[in-house]
Amino acid sequence: MGEPEPISVVVTTVGTEQQAVEISEELVVRGLATCVNIVPCLRSIYRWNGKVCEDSEYLLLIKTRRALFSAVSEAIREIHSYELPEVLEFPVGNAEPDFHRWVVEMASGVPGADPEEEPGPVFD
Repeated sequence: MGEPEPISVVVTTVGTEQQAVEISEELVVRGLATCVNIVPCLRSIYRWNGKVCEDSEYLLLIKTRRALFSAVSEAIREIHSYELPEVLEFPVGNAEPDFHRWVVEMASGVPGADPEEEPGPVFD
């Protein structure tokens, strides 16, 4: 048995809950992400066009296969309202084996594909 297929968490931020939901749903529907967590109430301080800015944002934590990073990044840029969206990939070194398998199986890169047609792991 070989090494498991690498997975990643891709991170982006958006300015509205509506856009957070839109991007999250689109990535899952397109088969580019297994799961997206939306974290509200993020406070960002950054430099833009020579000024220090401060905004409230939503953080998206996108679970996917590493091989799909380019497609995930392209989809985010296609939908995102920011001129320069943050799109960062963090390779996952270790994950619980069943969760890892679920991410690989569900992030197929094929819209609407669901090999088992079952919900993901149950988190109590």
